[in-house]
Amino acid sequence: MLGKIKNICKTTSLTYDIHNHTTDVPTGKWNLVNSKNTIFFSLIYLKTLEETLAETIKFKYILFYQNKVPVALAVTQLIKFNSAQLNFNEFPCNISDTIKNTLFKNLDVGVLICGNLFSCGEHGFMYNPSYVKANEAFESLSIALRDIRKSENSDKPSFILLKEFWPKSFNSSDYIKEHDFREFNIDVNMVLPIDQNWKTFENYLASMRTKFRTRVKKVFKNSEEIVVQDFSFEDIDNYSQDIDKLYLSVIEKADFKIGKLKATTFKNLKQNLGNSFIFKGYFLNHKLVGFTTSFILGDAIEANHIGIDYTYNKKYDIYQRMLYDYVDLAIKENTNELRLGRTAEIIKSCVGAKPVEMKLYVRHGNSISNTILKPLVELISPSEYEIRNPFKLQID
Repeated sequence: MLGKIKNICKTTSLTYDIHNHTTDVPTGKWNLVNSKNTIFFSLIYLKTLEETLAETIKFKYILFYQNKVPVALAVTQLIKFNSAQLNFNEFPCNISDTIKNTLFKNLDVGVLICGNLFSCGEHGFMYNPSYVKANEAFESLSIALRDIRKSENSDKPSFILLKEFWPKSFNSSDYIKEHDFREFNIDVNMVLPIDQNWKTFENYLASMRTKFRTRVKKVFKNSEEIVVQDFSFEDIDNYSQDIDKLYLSVIEKADFKIGKLKATTFKNLKQNLGNSFIFKGYFLNHKLVGFTTSFILGDAIEANHIGIDYTYNKKYDIYQRMLYDYVDLAIKENTNELRLGRTAEIIKSCVGAKPVEMKLYVRHGNSISNTILKPLVELISPSEYEIRNPFKLQID
């Protein structure tokens, strides 16, 4: 524990503790803030990530107090990468050559992330609005994050990044801009609202226009030799080498090549989270050629990491089959929405997903560099995309 700061500024009465490991975090106090037991803030989930990735990522956890009552929490990850680890052709937004050449050219870059490097959404900061106002909460967060940065004596991160916020939170999260954070939009998150009339996958198909319904049937026809199996944590362990290979084939196409998950992570997540974490294996002639993972969040399904043997993908429509299986899972779990994440907007919109804008905030540790950062960040824009509407009627 790095210590507690009291009366951290004139405009907020919050204090906070910073913890280096989940084992140092006072469980009862943490859970008091995470009262709904949100998976991505649960200590068992965070502990699983920490144990698997501690060699490449430094984790820290912050608890905020109002008169000794825990009222907010934050999860941070400190990463370091070289520009060679970034695939700008696949980066989740259009980044101009100016930024590439100015900020990332042949540089080792340290970034303190408030959020989850391995999941898209508001998984970095949570506060109780009954006890603390948004402006106080985000001011306290800003100060705590800068405190963490300063504590890294030997190798301070260059940037502090808050990722990612949904539109409904913009009015609150924008308070962070009062503390020299610059906002920018990334590529949209593709989200499928689940119509409450869809009791079965067949109901979903019936809501589609003929062209798209025919497409679904073609995908299932092409993938009819694929056998889908729900994995236990023992199954994940047994196929660990294949899983690592399939995951690597996908991650090599990704924007960041850092902090790679392993089959061990998936096994531990399944073992620790049980039915809240879904792992499906895709077999062709008894050979594992793909897998999907997802989290059941109560009112939503979040599609997470996948692995694919691209040798078979085109012929057997493996990726498209995975998307429809995600839809089927969301319907069976009676959730309100399916979050399919960024990229591949066209194919995901053919499933029925809609684009939802998301916002990040960034701050350079150096005040002069932070001033220079403003015009550069303004050059960042989400990638252009096309969408389709597969339904007879527009789904709200």
